[in-house]
Amino acid sequence: MTDKFKKQDRPGRAYLKRLLSERNQHPERIAHIDEALRDAFQCKVAILILDMSGFSRLTEQYGIIHFLAMIHQMEQGARPAVTGNGGHVLKQEADNLFAIFDHPAQALEAALDIFRAFEAMNTVLPDERDIYGCIGIGYGDTLVIGDDDLFGAEVNAACKLGEDCAAPTEILLTPAAYLALPQDRYLCTPDTFAMGSRKLDCYRYRQRLL
Repeated sequence: MTDKFKKQDRPGRAYLKRLLSERNQHPERIAHIDEALRDAFQCKVAILILDMSGFSRLTEQYGIIHFLAMIHQMEQGARPAVTGNGGHVLKQEADNLFAIFDHPAQALEAALDIFRAFEAMNTVLPDERDIYGCIGIGYGDTLVIGDDDLFGAEVNAACKLGEDCAAPTEILLTPAAYLALPQDRYLCTPDTFAMGSRKLDCYRYRQRLL
């Protein structure tokens, strides 16, 4: 991970709230404050969002403590895959994990390593503790807040793909993430999902070519 992602180089939530408060109180200065916000927080990153599969079913069947233990195992498998591919885990919320990378290829390789880690764990776990996940990957200008949060259109799209569209063990990429991949390294096929009155275009990872 490059120096631009080091915690000490990124302002945190307190500075964000201060600028947003100034923006709300001084509409005549919106352009200047927005520029300050972009300078402080915006960087171009690849976003990986992992959503565990089966939350409602497993919680209903085995209880929330059982699933909390599975979430802990998920993190143990996913975090090394992220850092091993040059990424940084920003946060974990419930059964979701959010990570950032310099490039989409790193995020995709991390996603593949995550699923390999889950597969290896599942060979030694009882069936009721098998771990599966769905992953969405985005790429673009993102507001990265300190060491614990992020906001942006590609974040929203990756969330939708990982949480609402991808099937277990599936990786879906936004068009921006797909177009930034080395085109001779991965096979992905286009797809579209209806999200209410909107359509969400994406690419479904199929296989590595090299």
